[in-house]
Amino acid sequence: MTDFFALLDLPRRPWLDPDSLKQKFLRLSAEVHPDRVHNAGGPEKLAAQDRYTGLNTAYNCLREPKERLLHLLELERGTKPKDVQNIPPDLMNVFLEVSQLCREIDEFLPEKVAVTSPLLKVPMFERSQAWADKLMALQKRINSWREELIAELKAIDERWNPDENAAQLNRAATLQRLEELYRLFSYLARWSNQMQERLVQLSF
Repeated sequence: MTDFFALLDLPRRPWLDPDSLKQKFLRLSAEVHPDRVHNAGGPEKLAAQDRYTGLNTAYNCLREPKERLLHLLELERGTKPKDVQNIPPDLMNVFLEVSQLCREIDEFLPEKVAVTSPLLKVPMFERSQAWADKLMALQKRINSWREELIAELKAIDERWNPDENAAQLNRAATLQRLEELYRLFSYLARWSNQMQERLVQLSF
């Protein structure tokens, strides 16, 4: 398995500063960009392309907390976290709220599309805006929750000890919490995507 941290010459840890990560990626990718070897032979061009593609893949993985945690856990444990379909109890209310709102909007959208009269489009636009406002309010709450998770991730990172001789019990507990955070980021990302899709549909 490719270690994306090593590929970008970065320490393996739960949190990476987004700006520093981007600068590192841009510097490394500029060094191996395929355009730099356009006069080289086929094997050298292919190697440069592979290296450039690998750096892009690594950057896209490590810049998102969810994907970075998944990769880190797989590197640390040797296996990916198992897929868990059950919604944790503390998330159930949010899950139900997102599901209900998306379902109501999905029922409204065909009605909106069916309206062709300019006279009726005005009240339909107002209803669309009302639904969009509800989506954005819920999205704001989810974004706030995501910021809280990022703050916790940064706090864990400050205590992160890559030394294999560190207390194994503490290490196991830290990895367990990182897995829980990975799942929370996954749920929030999924719900945000669902709401964003509805916002786009409401805007047309």
